[in-house]
Amino acid sequence: MLGALPKQSDPRVLIGFDTSDDAGVFQLTPECALVQTVDFFTPIVDDPYLFGAIAAANSLSDVYAMGGVPISALSILAWPRDGDTEDLGQVLLGGLDKMKEAGCVILGGHSVADPEPKFGYAVTGTVHPQRVLANGGARPGDALVFTKAIGTGVISTALKRGTATTAHMDASIVSMLTLNNLACQAMLSVDAHSCTDITGFGLLGHAREMAAASAATLIFESARVPLLPGAYEYAAAGAIPGGLRNNMEFAGCAVSKTREIDPALEYLLYDPQTSGGLLIAMPEGDVAKMQALYPPARRIGRVVERRTTLLEIE
Repeated sequence: MLGALPKQSDPRVLIGFDTSDDAGVFQLTPECALVQTVDFFTPIVDDPYLFGAIAAANSLSDVYAMGGVPISALSILAWPRDGDTEDLGQVLLGGLDKMKEAGCVILGGHSVADPEPKFGYAVTGTVHPQRVLANGGARPGDALVFTKAIGTGVISTALKRGTATTAHMDASIVSMLTLNNLACQAMLSVDAHSCTDITGFGLLGHAREMAAASAATLIFESARVPLLPGAYEYAAAGAIPGGLRNNMEFAGCAVSKTREIDPALEYLLYDPQTSGGLLIAMPEGDVAKMQALYPPARRIGRVVERRTTLLEIE
C-alpha cells in the first residue's frame, strides 16, 4: 500500500518509512534531528495501570532503537463510551508514570469513543544526525547482541487460556515494563553499527528487516537466545498467538536451518513481543564492554556476507 503512494523528497528526511525502520528521523540543524514514532494497542494485561505503563514503554522503545532520547509525547486513546472511568484514570496514570521515568513530557493527546480500548503514544525524541542507528548497517563480522528475553506473546496467550502461572506472568510484565533507556546508553558507548527493537514481528521478523537493509545474512545461535520463564513450556503446550503464525508466514521464507531446531524454540523465535529488547549489530570486540555496561545483554548470533537466505538458525 505504501509503495503505491506518490514519493516525497526532502533532504531533511534522514530516515522515512521506506526502509522499515523503527522511527522516522528529520534533521533540524547540523547538530540535531527529531526521532518520531507512534504505537498503540489493545490491553494485554488485566491491570489498567500496568496496561498504560507497558503501552508507554513500548512506544518509547522505537526512539531508543534509533539511538535517540525521548523528549515529548502525545497520547492516543480509544475508550468505550460507557467504559469505567476509574480504569481509564489508571491507564493514563500508568502511562504518565512510565513517561516520567523516561524523562519524557506528555504534551496532550487525542481520544475517540470505541467499543474496544486502545492506548499508546506518538513520541518525539532527539538524536545527533551523525549518530542515528538505523536497521541497516550491520556488517559481516559483527556480533548480534540482544538485551531482553523473549516470550511475552506466548505467555500472554497462556494467560488468556488460564494456564499461565502468576510467577511467569509477573516476570513477563517486569520485562515489558523495563525501559530500553539503559540498554540504549550502553549501546551508544560501543561502536554499534545497527539496531532495531524486537516487537510485533518477533525476533526473526525484525531481523529479516535488518538483514535486508544491511545486504547481509544474520545467523542466530538458537541455544543462546534468552527466554522468559515459562515461555518454552507454554510454546511446547501449544499456546501459540495468531501473530506468531503471521510472523512465520512473513519471515519464514527468508530463514534456513543448519540443523533440526526444537519446534517450541523455533516458535519462540517468531513470537510477537511487546516492549521487547534491542537487537544490536556491533564488533565482536565490543561485546564484553556492552555486557559490562548492561549485564542483561546477550550475544545471540553474528553477521556474515549475504548468502542464499537472509536469516540462518543454528
